[in-house]
Formats: sequence, structure tokens, C-alpha cells
Amino acid sequence: MRHTVFCVLSVLITIVLFLVSLRYVTDFWLLSFVYSFQVHLGFACAAGAVIALLVKRHWYGFLMLALATFLNIHGFIMLREFAGKSVPEGAPALFRLMSFNIEIDNTGNEGRIADAILVSGADVVDIMEAEPIARELPRLQQIYPYRIGCDTPGECDTLVLSKRPFLSQGITDLGSLWKRRLTSAEIDFDGNRIHFLFPHLSKPYFDEFQAGELEDLRDAVWSSQGPLVVAGDFNSAIIAPGIQHFLRETGLKTVFPEPATWPIKAGALGISIDHVLARSPLLLQSTSRLGDNFGSNHFGLVADFVLDR
Repeated sequence: MRHTVFCVLSVLITIVLFLVSLRYVTDFWLLSFVYSFQVHLGFACAAGAVIALLVKRHWYGFLMLALATFLNIHGFIMLREFAGKSVPEGAPALFRLMSFNIEIDNTGNEGRIADAILVSGADVVDIMEAEPIARELPRLQQIYPYRIGCDTPGECDTLVLSKRPFLSQGITDLGSLWKRRLTSAEIDFDGNRIHFLFPHLSKPYFDEFQAGELEDLRDAVWSSQGPLVVAGDFNSAIIAPGIQHFLRETGLKTVFPEPATWPIKAGALGISIDHVLARSPLLLQSTSRLGDNFGSNHFGLVADFVLDR
């Protein structure tokens, strides 16, 4: 009986370890979702290996534990790789950003979401799948008189609100799956022209569409000059190979650890598939998660930025 239990646990753990380890061989799009959970799966496999060893002491159990530990350690290294420069304590924030995918079917919570926006203190707000909140625009525009998006019924994926006027603005396609999924803007904050890109990427298991979207987003980053913010729903953790490649190419930085935004039921033990990124000389002072998901399948983020003088 003990031998049977050990064998069953070993087979299950080996399958998971094999799938996660494939990231070192191939960036196959169908496994990108698995790669996002490398640390979580690594811990689960390590726990399973310990249980297997308690059932039966065998060299293969120690091998599984060693491989799971390696995946955990390397996972934390990769998560830490893109942390930005630390900001001196007490440095005044230049502006605040709120980014939130409220979910397209999230009706009935638009009033609470609007209230959260109004009390957030954000200077710029990026709302994705924004159709449910369109009816709250008259109230929001009392505080945020400038907006991009939601001008045409049925075309309200990304809504950008600002307390300050846009020096430039635009909405373009991102990849070939969805239309009008990349919003750009430029805003002056106390004499500093800050560029913004607000992408909404497709899910990583939708064939190779996300790879094409990341290429378009990379080109948009390269075409902009000066301080830059990229914020939105990437539908993948920063540990996913495609996201890592994008960050290495663009030099964008985030905070460590990033707040978990999905799945909602996992709370702080989930992963961050929504990201707020910055390019020098702009630095992320902090990124925090909204305390309520307001009926969405994501948590929203609030980030403060400073300029590296």
C-alpha cells in the first residue's frame, strides 16, 4: 500500500514538474499559463515530494524535492529581476495612477466602482472592459474632465480618465485578435511630459496572439521618448517567458513583489496578471491592490510615481 501511494504521488508530481520545466526548452503558447504559476506549482510539488518521502523513503522522492526547490528558487529570482530602483523614503509623488479591469459583464457594481475611483486620489485612471461604467461618466467627469474611449456605443473596452488635459492621445489595434486594445496618451505633470501606454492583452492560451500583441506593444514603447508608464491587463504573470522577453527588450521596471490580482478567490496567494510598469527616469514609488474587487474577476491597482532627479 505504501509503495502504491508513493508511486501515484511520484507520477503526479513528475508530470507537473515536467510541464513547468519545459519553459527551459520551449516558449510554447499553450503552456504559458502553466509557466505563470511556476512558483505556486513548485511549492505544491515540494510539499507533495515531502509527503511522498514520509510514505516511503526513496531516492526518487529526494530528486523530486530537489527539482521542485530549484524551480522555486529560480522563480523568485525571475520575479525579482525586473524590480525597479528603490525610491528614497519621503520622496513626493509626481502623480498617482489607478488601473482596473472591471469585467465586461460586471453590471450592478458600476456605482461602487465609480465611488472607488473618486476616492482613490488617482490623477489618471485606466479602466478596461469599461462598458458597465459608461453610465457613470457624467459623475466621473466632474473630477476627471478629460477622457479617452467610450465615445461610441459598443466600443468601450479601455477608458482613460485624467484630471489634466492630454497633450496627445490615440487608440490603435494591438495584435490581430482584438481591435482598439492599445490606448496612448501624453500628460504634463508640473512641466514633466509623461507618456502612457494602456494595453489589454489576450489570454496566453489563445494560440500565439499574445506574442504578436507583445511585439506591437514593444514597438510602441520603442517609438516613445522620455518617461513612460505602461499599465494594463497582460493576462500573464511577469514570470511568463513572453512577458520576460518583452521587459528585457524594453527595459521597463515594476515593483517587487507585485500585488496579486487574479484569481480573486486566491487573494494574496494568487498571481499578478495586471501590471504597472515604468521606464527611467520615472520610478515606481509603490503599487498596491484595491481592497475590494467590486464584482470583477480582477483586483485593481493603484500606483504612485516619482521622477529620478
